Amino acid sequence: MKDIVNKLISSNKTIATMESCTGGFLANAITNIEDSSKVFKFGAVTYSNEYKIKMGVDSEVIDRYTVYGIETANAMSKAICSFTDSDYGIGITGKLNKQDDFNPYGSNNIVYVSVYDKTKDKNYTMTIEDLIGDRESMKKQIIDKIIILLKNIV
Repeated sequence: MKDIVNKLISSNKTIATMESCTGGFLANAITNIEDSSKVFKFGAVTYSNEYKIKMGVDSEVIDRYTVYGIETANAMSKAICSFTDSDYGIGITGKLNKQDDFNPYGSNNIVYVSVYDKTKDKNYTMTIEDLIGDRESMKKQIIDKIIILLKNIV
């Protein structure tokens, strides 16, 4: 993550996150890096559909594709980018081995990640299905994969 933060600093770019199942783990990883305040604008943890919508995700996306899908991750990344006027927005949604009583559809242990690049008006996506361990170790696995994705984007 240090390389990504430094690259964002040197290119004068900013980043923001909207996380669901990772619960702010990505924002924490970014802000653990010295000088991250120069590039990190905002991190939102939106466990509920209500707050995804309040943060700018179109309710029709959730209604049509469910909260657990790449379409919702794309909407999250673009919404947080717009909300914060950042260069990059990251949206993360999925389930970490736990049934969601409010959203009973979708498979367990599948996470959808989207990085929105405002300059290119493009989403870069990733679906993660090979998660193992407890919740904290699964979150770390997700962040490790996002770091690899970000290195190819920023």
